[in-house]
Amino acid sequence: MLRYFFVTLTMGLIGITIIVKVFFIMFVKREYWKEVDTTYFVKENVDIPPTRGNIISSDGKLMSSSLPEYRIYMDFEAGGIAQDTTLMNKMDEICERLHKIFSDKTAAEFKQHLLKGRREESRRYPIYPHRISYKKYKEIRQIPFFAMHGLKSGFIAEEYNQRKKPFGSLAARTLGEVYGSTTNGAKNGIELAFDSILRGKPGVAQQQKTRTGIHTKEIIPATDGYDVVTSIDVSIQDICEKALLDKLQELDASEGIVILMEVKTGEVKAIVNMTRDGNGQYRELRNGAISNMMEPGSTFKTASIMVALEDGKITLEDRVDTENGIKMMHGHEMKDHNWQRGGYQVLSVREIMMMSSNIGVSTLIDEHYGNNPDKYVEGLYRMGLNQPLYLQIPGEGEPNIRHPKNGPWSKTTLPWMSIGYETQIPPINILTFYNAIANNGTMVKPRFVTKIMRGGDVVKEYPVEVINPAICSQETLKKIREVLQLVVSNGLGKPAKSGQFNISGKTGTAQISKGTIGYKSGTVDYLVSFCGYFPSENPEYSGIVVIQKSETASGGLMAGSVFGRIAEKVYAKKLTLDITDAIDINSATIPKVKRGEMMKAQTALKGLEIESYARFPIDEKTPVWGQTQTSSNSKGIILEKREFLREFMPNVTGMGARDIVYLLESKGLKVFLTGVGKAYAQSIPEGTLIKTGQSVTIQLK
Repeated sequence: MLRYFFVTLTMGLIGITIIVKVFFIMFVKREYWKEVDTTYFVKENVDIPPTRGNIISSDGKLMSSSLPEYRIYMDFEAGGIAQDTTLMNKMDEICERLHKIFSDKTAAEFKQHLLKGRREESRRYPIYPHRISYKKYKEIRQIPFFAMHGLKSGFIAEEYNQRKKPFGSLAARTLGEVYGSTTNGAKNGIELAFDSILRGKPGVAQQQKTRTGIHTKEIIPATDGYDVVTSIDVSIQDICEKALLDKLQELDASEGIVILMEVKTGEVKAIVNMTRDGNGQYRELRNGAISNMMEPGSTFKTASIMVALEDGKITLEDRVDTENGIKMMHGHEMKDHNWQRGGYQVLSVREIMMMSSNIGVSTLIDEHYGNNPDKYVEGLYRMGLNQPLYLQIPGEGEPNIRHPKNGPWSKTTLPWMSIGYETQIPPINILTFYNAIANNGTMVKPRFVTKIMRGGDVVKEYPVEVINPAICSQETLKKIREVLQLVVSNGLGKPAKSGQFNISGKTGTAQISKGTIGYKSGTVDYLVSFCGYFPSENPEYSGIVVIQKSETASGGLMAGSVFGRIAEKVYAKKLTLDITDAIDINSATIPKVKRGEMMKAQTALKGLEIESYARFPIDEKTPVWGQTQTSSNSKGIILEKREFLREFMPNVTGMGARDIVYLLESKGLKVFLTGVGKAYAQSIPEGTLIKTGQSVTIQLK
């Protein structure tokens, strides 16, 4: 009986203890446990930001990419007393390591800074005031204290995707910018025009904070953005930028533009926009190549002569008396550039274009169209000069070529319009017209983007788009091309001449309109230009150079010389590539085989009737990863197997995109590819311990 009493008493005491404990938790520690509940056991859905796609050059180089940057903080309330003791014991070591990573602060400064945060018991105290690169972030994580879990060390890192341009300012305005972080949208250029394609789609994850850490469960994976392949060729862009900058600095000019286009396709291989800022430095501030509404000046004379030839009003042999370089036209003086030297007297139409005679062109157009200016303007419209191009990037200007029926029109309008005044046309539209002359009369739309890609595969291509299949008859075109070649070989375009191949084009010099009309305005600012193509006989590239400067200027001497320099360097580059690519058809060539899946390589070699020798047992159902080498007799390929341990990062250098994705995703990695071709760099070094879900970026070229 006594035994039952003690059992009952014991059970009663346990029950009372439990009740007291429950009471204590529910009422005395109520606020504490509410804080624990709200702090550590709350589940919430968070966005998983996608990685913005890359912008890649036509030659496979990375021009704009998203790279991670970090802000790093300390939570001095994390981990409690144990953490605080560890921190104080390791403080000197931590600060020394931080000083080695960030040399702008001494170890003593870091120590003083961190102790201040500890005294303030800050839960979000910045360790370093600026964003840091991924490389520095990895170095910090190697400091033993910061290598501990965040809730133990108090270390907090916030990741940002920052847009970077590996080639700096090269084609910066055409590539465009984004607002701060890549998730905030795009400002301009290709970034803005293709924002919906580049940005990707956010995913959703469920995040729960517990005492053992923050646990994240992916619900909907993020869809990364597509890669955009631009028409820009980095090496050609560099040639054009260097040539223009040298001339701008020599002339002390305020602004310069260069566009170089592939004749057959309309692909813009280079586009340079340089403006002198307040510090005297030349920078890409705006995309004037597509937006500047400029009076084209003498480059427009080609269009005027084309209209007159096409309408049968003139021949190249017709002659005009340009007098002494000054002629009164409807009460206003029309001058040639050499009026102070007595002018050109009588010139043929060929010579008028070669010497860029204002009097010659304006007299012809005024005589034949003065009583019917509609026909002249409609001839310009027929060629497509007045039409917007609807470019792939935003910001283009729309040509303004006035019609007699719309707006003010006087007796002087026609003669001055014929030499490139009283019109406003962006540089890229003028180039598109000259490109059509080079392209046998077919006008094609300029292209800045050629295709969309994901993981090395083409998702969408942008084909060549014809704007006008024939800007004029072949007979007229032949005469215009003859004249444009003479301009460079024997006329004012001589500074653009090359000793290696023939160049065709037209010079332009125009006063900038400031509320009045061209030469009648009395301004002292000039636009000098040269627009043309090369080689003359079988054109491959067309281009335009525009320079704005004060004081007297010459389109041929200034812009033409830049064009000639660009043409020679670009053509020399092409010849070098042609020689490199040349193959003796009488010699047997063993192809280079990428590292990767060897059974697929063997199948491909068999199809090419090339012998292969496998140094491993063959099982067609099992993928074999490895590399190749040419056999000693140079008549076959040796296939070698390589073992890849699952928990370590392999070396994927030399592999193709498909094999890289298959191999690394089979190891549980998230794979991001940049560029096209074979792998040459990887963000995780070979032999590094890897874990499932980790991201790796592979660069291809």
